[in-house]
Amino acid sequence: MESEAELDGAVQSEYVETEAVELSEIELNEVIENICNSKAEEFRMLGYEHVTGREVWECISDKYKKTGVPRLHQIVNDILSLKVTSFMNWMTMSIYKSNPFK
Repeated sequence: MESEAELDGAVQSEYVETEAVELSEIELNEVIENICNSKAEEFRMLGYEHVTGREVWECISDKYKKTGVPRLHQIVNDILSLKVTSFMNWMTMSIYKSNPFK
């Protein structure tokens, strides 16, 4: 027979699972946008004054075009671990790809 503490723990665990909050797509987009803006702010503090959150997202999401969008934790990790050198390499390649004077 289970003790009262074990039963309370099982009930509490079940309650937490059923009460899990799922974010809507709009809320997820806001969270990702805030993280990208935070990374852009970090780059600005390092002297890259004109970096925007949108550019950070474009850099990160560029690699998802081939593989598809991963789970949220991977997206957050990709944003937070983005290095300035990787971002600047992406910016340079983007300029070359969009150059109308080829």
